[in-house]
Amino acid sequence: MSYQQGLSGLAAATNDLDVIGNNIANAQTVGFKQSTAVFADVFANSVATAVNNQIGIGTRLAGVQQDFSQGQVTTTAVATNIAINGNGFFVMQNPNGSITYSRNGQMVPDKNGFITDAEGDKLMGFSANAQGVLQTTNVAPIQIPNINLPPVPTTTITAGLNLNAQQAVPKDTPFSPTDQNSFSFHTAVPSFDSLGGQSTIDLYFVKNATGQFEVFGGPTGTTPQDLGQMTFDSSGNLTSTTTGGAPTAVNGQFSLNVTNTDGAANQTLTVDVSTTTQFGSPNGINNLTADGFGSSTLANYSIGNDGTITGTYTDGRTAPLGQVVLATFNDPNGLDNLGNNQFAATAASGVPQVSIPGSTNHGSVQGSATESSNVDLTGSLVDLITAQRNYQANAQTIKTQQTIDQTLINL
Repeated sequence: MSYQQGLSGLAAATNDLDVIGNNIANAQTVGFKQSTAVFADVFANSVATAVNNQIGIGTRLAGVQQDFSQGQVTTTAVATNIAINGNGFFVMQNPNGSITYSRNGQMVPDKNGFITDAEGDKLMGFSANAQGVLQTTNVAPIQIPNINLPPVPTTTITAGLNLNAQQAVPKDTPFSPTDQNSFSFHTAVPSFDSLGGQSTIDLYFVKNATGQFEVFGGPTGTTPQDLGQMTFDSSGNLTSTTTGGAPTAVNGQFSLNVTNTDGAANQTLTVDVSTTTQFGSPNGINNLTADGFGSSTLANYSIGNDGTITGTYTDGRTAPLGQVVLATFNDPNGLDNLGNNQFAATAASGVPQVSIPGSTNHGSVQGSATESSNVDLTGSLVDLITAQRNYQANAQTIKTQQTIDQTLINL
């Protein structure tokens, strides 16, 4: 026995305590992966020593291996918090432009709309253009656009009604929108022009004879246009629609011309009444819709399992805002740990394999969630006691050697 074995043992126990202490210190660090100190024995390299007579001269730290197993996923109230389920790392761009990789999904938008971590590093992925189309050919920092969705002008009004077969022909024969006795039924639906301007389209139905209704329509405040006539059979089903006595281009559909006064283009709307019936029950609406939207602002957004960031706008529309990508490596333990929850690729890790979550060997992601540290505190505390005993035992070997040396000196 010599001092060398004991000193190497003390150094090894110290390294082990450092690794365990670092694990314990990061038990609450989001995305942290615990490490294990790996040791190797040391033998003197001598050709004169027989193989079966070799005596070891201590131990050494062979490496520190990280455990990249899954941590527990915890939900949060922050839409841009992201947890990874399975393999992969977030791709981050540092302020200096370099690329790093992380499992810490505590992301928040900065003042410019970029999704960043606590260090100001930007989350990378696919951005979406103004039309909501993901630009999947270029990985770039994801920026949530703070712009309005453009308006979509109305083109079709769908009116699925029931017109009471038992009601009488209106006693006031000339139709007037201000005279309720001159029409049988009235309904209205909102419409949008190309500038997002909203107006209300009124529809009036006037019974002419048994099984026949005249349809009038137009924006509120204007003179309604005579759109044409609806004819029903004895079973209450719509059989034909005519305009000026001629069949409409598509049975069950009328055309309504709208002149806009706000600078928007004039519109020709299709009024679809093909599902309207004439049964012996009160007038009513089964389905009344109009396509088109006005301009709207972003209300909130969420992140799906495939990393797609979907925005929800004030008018109910949804559109992709971007998509998170993940990077995997052939050997994650070959990554260079930079601190601050960041890793860098090395020759030992292999090149990053960047793809969308859920593809090939890439894990999925969960929005409004974070991945907790995978440190096993109970196991770490047991390891701490073991490492402490190892340190004390190696210290004892040095004390024993000192006693032996003192005995020799005293001879």
